[in-house]
Parts: sequence; structure tokens; C-alpha cells
Amino acid sequence: MPESKSRKKPAFTPPPSTPSAPKPLPRWYLPVSLGLMILGLVWLVVTYLSPGAAYPVPGIGQWNLAIGFGIIVVGFGMLTRWR
Repeated sequence: MPESKSRKKPAFTPPPSTPSAPKPLPRWYLPVSLGLMILGLVWLVVTYLSPGAAYPVPGIGQWNLAIGFGIIVVGFGMLTRWR
């Protein structure tokens, strides 16, 4: 009985990978993130120095602390994506 020819498959070569460089961020990104962190710090200092936490937003009392920390967290979150 005749023998069949074996099939030869070419060796697998992965497609050339082109490293996709991340897009650069706009020039305003870093100043805005640092500005938010400074604004949050100023917000906290004003809250601590005002009598009864009446400022910067009167009527919400100690929630001014949460707002100040929230602004700082947003600025820090932006800095984690800075390249």
C-alpha cells in the first residue's frame, strides 16, 4: 500500500508587535491636578481656622472637611494617570 506524504506546516511566527505608545496628556493636565490638590488643602485650612466650620460654605458645618478631602482625592487621582 502506498504511503501518504506527510504535511509540513510552516513554523508559527507571531505577527510583529508594534508597541503602541500611550497618547501624551494635554499640557493643562498637570497644573489642574496640582491646583486641585492645593485648592483642597486651602479648603481644609480655611475650614479648620473658621469658628465653628462656618466657612468656606456656611451651613454645612463639618461637611466642608469631606469636600476638601474629596477635592484632594480627585487631584491625586489625576496624578496617578500623569505621564
